[in-house]
Amino acid sequence: MTSEASPRAAVEEREAGPPAETGVPSPGALVVVLVGTFITVLDFFIANVAVPAIRTDLHAGSTEAQLIVVGYGVAFTAGLITGGRLGDIYGRRRMFVLGMTLFMLASAGCSLAQSVDVLIVARIAQGASAALMVPQVLGIIGTVYTGAARDRAFNVYGLVIGLAGVFGQFIGGALITIDVAGLSWRTIFLINVPLCLACLAFVRRTVPESRGTGGARLDLTGAVLITAALGLIVYALVEGQSRDWPVWVWECLAGAVVLLALTVLHLRRRAAAGRGPLIEPVLFRARVFSVGLAATVVYFLAMGSFFFILALYLQSGRSLSPLESGLVFLAVGAGYFGASIVSARFAAKVTAKTVAGGPLTLALGYGLVAWTATELGTTGSVLWLLPPLLLAGLGMGLTTGPLTNLVLSAAVPEHAASASGLLNTAQEGGAAVGVAIAGTVFFPALTDAGSADAYPHAFAVTLVPLIAFCVAAAVMVLLAPGRAARH
Repeated sequence: MTSEASPRAAVEEREAGPPAETGVPSPGALVVVLVGTFITVLDFFIANVAVPAIRTDLHAGSTEAQLIVVGYGVAFTAGLITGGRLGDIYGRRRMFVLGMTLFMLASAGCSLAQSVDVLIVARIAQGASAALMVPQVLGIIGTVYTGAARDRAFNVYGLVIGLAGVFGQFIGGALITIDVAGLSWRTIFLINVPLCLACLAFVRRTVPESRGTGGARLDLTGAVLITAALGLIVYALVEGQSRDWPVWVWECLAGAVVLLALTVLHLRRRAAAGRGPLIEPVLFRARVFSVGLAATVVYFLAMGSFFFILALYLQSGRSLSPLESGLVFLAVGAGYFGASIVSARFAAKVTAKTVAGGPLTLALGYGLVAWTATELGTTGSVLWLLPPLLLAGLGMGLTTGPLTNLVLSAAVPEHAASASGLLNTAQEGGAAVGVAIAGTVFFPALTDAGSADAYPHAFAVTLVPLIAFCVAAAVMVLLAPGRAARH
């Protein structure tokens, strides 16, 4: 199955309600929903480059710095599947409009925050709003477009995701450097307001309403259990390193394990009763899906957290401006898009063995980045980092799309929507938890070093577990059956 076919299957399975208005597909609908997609993905990554400025302005500690990024990611992750179900039940356009409105208000709250606590709360509200808006996008695209137009729309969708994720650091750096009206980091949140207003002005005239198949029910218990489990894990990891791992932190982690076990039991019972569980347990019977999903979580632990620690190293450790830091990130972007183009051309030939080469390439790139940073110290030219960063970007591009395709290829059509939602949750959750794990290594290593080279040392040390995650992801993919993704 090609990279476009998987999301198309997810959409077609969820389309059932009244058909959308027929006629010539409106390009305006694609623009509107992809702007919404862009800003929600962007806001996870763009905050990385602003963290040093936020810490200085709001006097935030290391724990608060992580929560600015992680709080958004956890709220986003925990609500994705529930958000998709709400769109199926109450209408995708309606939930998209509600999500974008709330996202706009939360963004304004972020830009106006006068304390780090207020900013964290507003970021969590942003993530929850994004979880309501983003799951509707694939359904809306599949409703408005058909045939070749739908294929092109999904291609653009994938490109927008990559642009937002990889170039978020550069965009954030440029906005902070321009420093409109002396707002500094606040502009990265404030810019969402006019973009959302523009989309909201056109959404009702360009996007038709649609709903999912009959019988969809909101599994509120499942949503609460999953949200609580993920929240406990991240909170324990973030607070543990700053409080020297007290007993209650381990109790939180143990409680999260219990909640996950209860979640599995609840989902099985709900599925057996035919009541539409939040996640379909039958999906995990396919080894490619279950192993690939686990590999996705582990891979995103390594990918999402890298941007966080690289931004801290470049700005706080090397005294680069946000714009200069963003320019360095372009090396990762160049590698990512180069590899993505190659991967797209050979999407039909993707197997577990070929996918495993991606995280191994990323591990090699991280290793070279760590070695180079250690050798440069705080005085060597940062330009020496560009080649290993380019290699790391290649690894990301060789992994993200092909791994997604491999996992979704194992989902039977009737459960494609649930599979897509679960995969999105694995990606966003892995990135959020990865930031928390990276913080538990980076900040203590920074304190222990106590020298002029503290930041290069902490950066290199933190890359060690990220390299291990990459290798683990490759091994896990190889454990999956080595069959090609089906067409």
